[in-house]
Amino acid sequence: MAASVVVTASVRAVKGRRLVPTRAALVLTQSAVQKVRELLKENPEALGLKVGVRQRGCNGLSYVLDYATEKGKFDEEVVQDGVRVIIDKKAQLTLLGTEMDYVQSKLSAEFVFNNPNIKGTCGCGESFSI
Repeated sequence: MAASVVVTASVRAVKGRRLVPTRAALVLTQSAVQKVRELLKENPEALGLKVGVRQRGCNGLSYVLDYATEKGKFDEEVVQDGVRVIIDKKAQLTLLGTEMDYVQSKLSAEFVFNNPNIKGTCGCGESFSI
């Protein structure tokens, strides 16, 4: 039985900015690392945080975050600063070169994916197309 993460995720298309290419499929900011560490501390049986995509919204795809209890055969694993993020096999090509950030404001707190592969997003930032 999978427990849902109590955070939201937004998408931002990165225009005119090239993220530094790395070997990792996903790069986390220090803010994201800290939040993932907090979430995993609350759920010690979790292996890491799992990122996936699903069909949803007006632009087609949205990110899904959940606790990972196991790593699938074709899932990608990113370990950064002691935290583990598992990328679902279906999300790997859409996340390649993406920066995962955690942003807090007075009205919201959410993971934000700064993705150079995105061709379009919806107005609310919840869904995207590649």
